[in-house]
Amino acid sequence: MGISNSQYNSIISRYDARRMSAADELNSRRDYVYSHVDGYKELCDAVASLSVERTKAALSGDKNALSDLGSLIDDLSSQKKALLISAGLPEDYLTASYICNDCKDTGYINGQKCHCFKQEVLTLLYDNSNMKEILSQVDFSMISSDYYKGSDLINFNKTYEKAREFVRDFDKTYDNLLFYGTVGTGKSLMSSCIAKELLDSGHSVIYFSAIALLEALSDYTFSSGKRDDSTVNNLYECDLLIIDDLGTELINSFTISSIFNLINERFNRRKSVIISTNQTLIQLQETYTDRIFSRLSANFRFCNLTGPDIRMLKGY
Repeated sequence: MGISNSQYNSIISRYDARRMSAADELNSRRDYVYSHVDGYKELCDAVASLSVERTKAALSGDKNALSDLGSLIDDLSSQKKALLISAGLPEDYLTASYICNDCKDTGYINGQKCHCFKQEVLTLLYDNSNMKEILSQVDFSMISSDYYKGSDLINFNKTYEKAREFVRDFDKTYDNLLFYGTVGTGKSLMSSCIAKELLDSGHSVIYFSAIALLEALSDYTFSSGKRDDSTVNNLYECDLLIIDDLGTELINSFTISSIFNLINERFNRRKSVIISTNQTLIQLQETYTDRIFSRLSANFRFCNLTGPDIRMLKGY
């Protein structure tokens, strides 16, 4: 997915606004120079007149009409720069000022997205992910096996490999992950590291805690006014949806139905989901009924993380 059409159009609109602002500033500077620098406008008019005159002559058959045009224009340009400098202005005072001089605020260079456009996309993806602050502090290099021993270490190594494989094969293989296990064993951190790698490669990722997700779905479902479809559409269409701390939300028929419908719709669209939970598989089955659990079993790879509470060991 990357970004939606509306998000793309929003970025393009910002580029249009930047170019318009640059043009307005240039026009204002030109007006100032014309009215405060004697002889500058006359030199500009001379360049234009000379170009028109020589072009007409060339079209009329004069083969030598354009031979020295370049050098004459260069001479007039040098005179213009000299006038600007004598007036205490920089020689490039009447050069348009762009935020990105490489693409001149068009977003494209030779039909390819400029580096600034790619950064605009990444910024937008991060802003919409609900993870901007979290992801500024995490990456896979922070994940360490030092806190795990015995069977816990075996579980960790298996989970870590599945997480790296998930990122590595994301564009080639449809996959979903469910991290489950004891509190503080790195489930949310693993999800965050996956999210960062995918966001940095231009994929759209949305993170919600289970509680916040159900609040958003409830607000949308029971809204009495005009409903904003963008949140729900993004939940269906983003490349990766992360649902953190499943099982902490209020459990009732609405929440169970909403979770089932959301996950099922993403399955149908072949859109990946990562779920983390502190519940055991038996608790998940009892909480969310066989209907949802069978969907999870058929479409998710289960990743078990067990061991000590790492946050307690680190002191936070």
